Amino acid sequence: MKQQVLLIGGFHKARSLALSLIKKGYCVTVINNKYQDCLVLSEIDSLIVINGDGTKPYILEEANAQDMDIAIALTQRDDANLVTCQLCKKKFNIKKTVAIINDPKKTEFFYKMGIDSVVCATSTITGIIEQQAFMEEFATLIPIRQGRISIAEVPIHEYAPVVGKKLWEINLPEEVIVGCILRQDKNLVPRGDTRILSGDILVLISSDKQENVAVRELTGR
Repeated sequence: MKQQVLLIGGFHKARSLALSLIKKGYCVTVINNKYQDCLVLSEIDSLIVINGDGTKPYILEEANAQDMDIAIALTQRDDANLVTCQLCKKKFNIKKTVAIINDPKKTEFFYKMGIDSVVCATSTITGIIEQQAFMEEFATLIPIRQGRISIAEVPIHEYAPVVGKKLWEINLPEEVIVGCILRQDKNLVPRGDTRILSGDILVLISSDKQENVAVRELTGR
């Protein structure tokens, strides 16, 4: 039987994960409270889309949360992600829950509250989940000869040191390139003179040994 995955919020992250997981044979349901985002997500074949607030039990029930194997809260609000994961865990008995957080200081608290995996928004989802050996299928890793190339999303917060800089001004390792920039509803192929803005999500292509260095350079954390 195919594993059931529930994604709550986070339009860009949810879309990327849904496409990857569906391709690998998972059954995926997405909850998003923005109607326009739901219209875009509904264009993905085999994806079930629910328009509503994932912190509400009746919305989770509509999404058949009780049948899910994994729930991942991807909203921009730490408190909403905590509430959603706790509901999924305690009310709907979902075995594994993942929460995205913006404040890394909350990590220990989230674990104490019973969340199975806590991912800081300034880090890459795929990298941390792989490091924690939690669902290897989330890691997008392409083997090249004896090494590995990783593809990861890095959100740029408003206080990141690269905000306002052009791509050529950023001191990234030689083994790291920015392959794409997700900016609102647009996908941009960057050039050297492309300026990084707050709210951008950078898609990095790098060797797995240089990924953490690149993330620190981009986010300042």
